[in-house]
Amino acid sequence: MTSYTPAQVTEKTGFTIDTLRYYERIGLLHHVGRTAGGRRVFTEQDVAFLQLLRCLRYTGMPVAEMLRFVELLRSGEATREERVDVLREHEQRVAAQIERLREHQDHIRFKIQLYSGAEELASAG
Repeated sequence: MTSYTPAQVTEKTGFTIDTLRYYERIGLLHHVGRTAGGRRVFTEQDVAFLQLLRCLRYTGMPVAEMLRFVELLRSGEATREERVDVLREHEQRVAAQIERLREHQDHIRFKIQLYSGAEELASAG
């Protein structure tokens, strides 16, 4: 079984070592393995789970909601529908955020065209 040091996990997930420690302290990560010397050792499963957390975090899910999702996940199959609901609600927020970003992008593109045309007119005159 492949194992990773905290430094390797930061490279794979984009989280800082401080964030990994924080996530472990608040319970997002739990049962991270340790070497005989007490150093953290992460498994492939830990890395995959952290990549899910990275996705949720990058898309704006609050840590409190991530904790709720993780608690549901750890509660087993009986919470499957609740987990799906949490993810569906988050996906709807992400879709709305993408739509707002597209509207802002359209506005920026409009201004680029406007200002580009204005520069061409000014240099022609």
